[in-house]
Amino acid sequence: MATSGPSSSREPVQPSLLQGFPPLVQRQSPAGPDLAPELPVARIVIESPLPHLDRPFDYSVPATLHHAAKPGVRVKVKFNGQDLSGYLLERVAASDAGHSLVPLHKVVSDVAVLTPALAELAGSVAARYAGTVSDVLRLAIPPRVAKLEKELTGLPDRSEGPESDLPAYQPSVNWARYSNGPAFLQHLSAGKSPKAVLSALQGFGTAGWPHLLAEAVAAVRFSGRGAVVVVPDYRDLDRVEAALLEILPPEDVARLNADDGPTPRYRNYLRLLTGSARVAVGTRSAAYAPVQNLGLVVCWDDGDDLHIEQRSPYAHTREILLLRSGQENAACLFAAHTRSTELQRLVESGWARAVEAERTEVRRTVPRVLNTADSYEQEHDPLARIARLPGAAWRAAKEGLQRGPVLVQVARTGYAPSLVCERCREQARCGACQGPLAIAGSSGTSAVPQCRWCSTPAPEWQCTHCGGHQLRRGATGVLRTAEELGRAFPGAPVVTSSGDQVKATVPDTKALVVATVGAEPVAEQGYAAALLLDGDSLLRRESLRAGEDAVRRWFNAAALVRPSTDGGLVVITADDAAAVGALLRWDSGGYAQRELSLRRELHLPPAVRLASITGGRTAVGNFVEAVEQRLARLGIVLRTAGPAPLVLSAAVPSAGAAAAGVGARETEADVRTLLFIPYAQATEATKAMRAARAAAAAKRNDNPVQLRLDGVDVL
Repeated sequence: MATSGPSSSREPVQPSLLQGFPPLVQRQSPAGPDLAPELPVARIVIESPLPHLDRPFDYSVPATLHHAAKPGVRVKVKFNGQDLSGYLLERVAASDAGHSLVPLHKVVSDVAVLTPALAELAGSVAARYAGTVSDVLRLAIPPRVAKLEKELTGLPDRSEGPESDLPAYQPSVNWARYSNGPAFLQHLSAGKSPKAVLSALQGFGTAGWPHLLAEAVAAVRFSGRGAVVVVPDYRDLDRVEAALLEILPPEDVARLNADDGPTPRYRNYLRLLTGSARVAVGTRSAAYAPVQNLGLVVCWDDGDDLHIEQRSPYAHTREILLLRSGQENAACLFAAHTRSTELQRLVESGWARAVEAERTEVRRTVPRVLNTADSYEQEHDPLARIARLPGAAWRAAKEGLQRGPVLVQVARTGYAPSLVCERCREQARCGACQGPLAIAGSSGTSAVPQCRWCSTPAPEWQCTHCGGHQLRRGATGVLRTAEELGRAFPGAPVVTSSGDQVKATVPDTKALVVATVGAEPVAEQGYAAALLLDGDSLLRRESLRAGEDAVRRWFNAAALVRPSTDGGLVVITADDAAAVGALLRWDSGGYAQRELSLRRELHLPPAVRLASITGGRTAVGNFVEAVEQRLARLGIVLRTAGPAPLVLSAAVPSAGAAAAGVGARETEADVRTLLFIPYAQATEATKAMRAARAAAAAKRNDNPVQLRLDGVDVL
């Protein structure tokens, strides 16, 4: 028996299930006596990473599976001599394959886990990122836990009828502090679908951002609709879930997080699928949650890298929720302490409305911010620019410790994470793989340095730039900072939060809390003061988004500090720059506007879309040529950059090589080409890249290439 080819019907049978698949013409063929009496052909999407198999395949439905083979169920099929898993998209009357069809092998479960809305969303995400529907569904639908499906009969269906257990809607005091805030909630409670970008002020207490999100969800639940809330990590997830449970009944909230394990995740997925729960809260994969009658999608801190899926098609939570909002006509709320350039673009285009506090409210709510590099501080402390802990920072910590905990933010983990030459200050590199050298612990530079990539010791290191043999620490990590602060403030407890020892909360007691960026714990009553060290290190990163990311990290830490009216003070040690000025003025929106304006002048993301093609030089060249030829037929010419060689480690293969299954020693020839795509041409460009990828995979002439769209770490 042979497998069928792809097909689709002339009739518009559930077109949403076939979103993103190529349309084909169907011919009528009679059903055999052993086939299902009605709609004997099943359209199946196969779970396969191969791009040329990214289309529906037709299988005949045996009479024994007639009742079990429903759209959305998991199935097993025979394909090229193998048993492959897949999902049944739809049942149709006939196929255009032109030959006999392979029978559907097995219906794994009678639970329709793939809803029409999810199938349409998966097709839209795959089309936007030039990926495959199978890869999207692998991320969207949790692995099956068979024993939980027996519990479906005991789950209440709350998808229809009144929901008397929900609290009555009441105007929010917290949202009243923001212009357009009360109007946004009123629109939600009235069943409308507004779009908003919220610049939250506080990160702790009852006025903090988790309570703002929970109140927005309560407003949309008052209208009888559901909601999806997506946050970056488990610490944010715990806080938002706790805020939701203060307002909504526990059975209304379903938590989706892969770290909780397969059983809780699949149980909550089934609760949402049946309508037993109407609010999904979780990390990345929660963006696909099958919430019935969706009314609101929420994303907290879209600038966090954790919102980017690390597997193909590398989709961003923000873009998934934007697609879903348009597909299901749901309201949107993107909230953060800062505003990303992508959200600024939505605000300037008029698609979303900015929700932010007036300046008087800002001054009353946020802490006072002081920069040790300004002219006044330089005049009173000439060594402030070069000191690790300038006088103003030391005084802020000393005074803050008298009132409560003090937060100290540092840029790096470890003790001394990098070494430089004592004579010329060039970074010390390993002679075997050119990786950076470092010394573990506090044994000093007299200890033998080791490579951070391949662990090779370098007892007789010599600088390739000047020939020097002496090393010095080029950076100070969180552990050494904690050690130095412990000596500077004897008697004060020192708490660290970094690496795999990240703390979610700290008590409101007098202590120094030293944390790396992004790992700052929350104090229930807020920090008395915060010291933002290593500001210049964050700004000098080789990244287009270095300034934007530094501003986001500073604001996230500063928002954990008490208001200036309560003595809250933030001290930042960085040279005068536009990013530092944004923090001093507490004006993230103005900084985002400036950044977006500069990106537009330079035609850089997010003013344009970006495609990154990585792999062997020949494979990348052939792929780009194929894309350009397809676009040339439409009169489209894209700006390109490259191919350029990648800076690789001898111990760690590149992302493109890893996708191709190439070892570390074979990655030295890998290159990258960038395509800059105007939004007006993005649809045709992604179609061309998707088609070129499928054609290359079918021919197998070259090694696979890694294709990423809108990768934030590329430039």
